Amino acid sequence: MFPTEHKSENKCFERPSLMVDAPVLLQRRTVPLQFSFHELAGKVKRLEDQKKQKASDDLCYRRFRAKILPGENQSAEDELKKEISKDMFKQMEIIGQFNLGFIITKLNSDIFMIDQHATDEKYNFEMLQQHTVLQGQKLIAPQKLHLPAVSENILIENIEIFRKNGFEFLVDEEAHVMERVKLVSLPTSKNWTFGPADIEELIFMLSDSPGVMCRPSRVRQMFASRACRKSVMIGTALSVSEMKKLLVHMGEIEHPWNCPHGRPTMRHLANLDIISKD
Repeated sequence: MFPTEHKSENKCFERPSLMVDAPVLLQRRTVPLQFSFHELAGKVKRLEDQKKQKASDDLCYRRFRAKILPGENQSAEDELKKEISKDMFKQMEIIGQFNLGFIITKLNSDIFMIDQHATDEKYNFEMLQQHTVLQGQKLIAPQKLHLPAVSENILIENIEIFRKNGFEFLVDEEAHVMERVKLVSLPTSKNWTFGPADIEELIFMLSDSPGVMCRPSRVRQMFASRACRKSVMIGTALSVSEMKKLLVHMGEIEHPWNCPHGRPTMRHLANLDIISKD
């Protein structure tokens, strides 16, 4: 009935023509690729060898440079602290005993010399430091200390540390400041005697390190003397198991690098890789 309008509607709904990609002919070129598992394995092995060589060079030329001389003691100790961890002592191989006084050990390519007496002395010393509770001797009558208020507070707050050092006190919280603490027991050990001077030293140490287990210098001297007497002496022949035990002990203490008297326990002798290259 309305042909013109009907024709117009058809135009409105007519979809535009879509552009379709035309096929393109590509010129391809085949290039042969040389591949060999044998060559690949060889390259991987060479890379691994280069990494090992670099690590070996670092080990040889950088880890231990200090000489075995008194003037180089600090440098040698610093190197050992940096390069030797506690678990490495268990890994060391026993080569033997030298001159009935030194243990020769090997860790990878490094050779070390260990003083058997000094290392055993340091282990025994640290065990005494950590675990010994000194026995005190009661005084006939409690002794007033008349400590300054600050020192008195330090003593009261760390009284358990004083007890482990053999000092016992009677504390009267109701008394006036500087009169709250009385000494009732002093440590004694054979020829060693202690007194107020050792208490003052311990208070001074605890003022810098509150709550830390400290020992007065004279107690340390006593422990060092005890440790020396009970340690393996120079001139004593040791079995492999006895030498191994000393090595294991070095890995169990905090500061294994010198004995209580300052003598070095361990020094680096040589590196086998450097010797073989020379």
